[in-house]
Amino acid sequence: MELFLRGEYRTTQRAAWIVMHCADSDKELAPPYFNQMIDRMLQPGVHDAVKRNVLRILQDVEIPTRLAGKIATICFDLLGSAKEPIAVKVFAMTVLANIAQREPDLKREITILIEQQMPTGSAGFRSRGKKILKRLEQL
Repeated sequence: MELFLRGEYRTTQRAAWIVMHCADSDKELAPPYFNQMIDRMLQPGVHDAVKRNVLRILQDVEIPTRLAGKIATICFDLLGSAKEPIAVKVFAMTVLANIAQREPDLKREITILIEQQMPTGSAGFRSRGKKILKRLEQL
């Protein structure tokens, strides 16, 4: 975590992958670091691997209520950005859908954002988008 949170650009990029796999192995490892991980993800010039792997971790865990608003705002920004890579957008979409399970008022905003991008989105974006839209309909 020290390398991930405070390492230089290339080290942080590689550590992000390791942190993600550790979090996959034990769901209790990442939550104590959520604030720091989110802050790291928001630093200017951070490698896309950091964003991608933090979001991948967040899509598979229960997000604490105290962080749900902050994480939702970040995910809306990432999903709506034309500059973000597809993987970052897809993981942000899933995190938002998970948050919408508890906060159904977000459903409409998420749906609009996904539907706007479906016609021009990549095959991966469209595939995940269809699944998320179907899931949101059931809320």
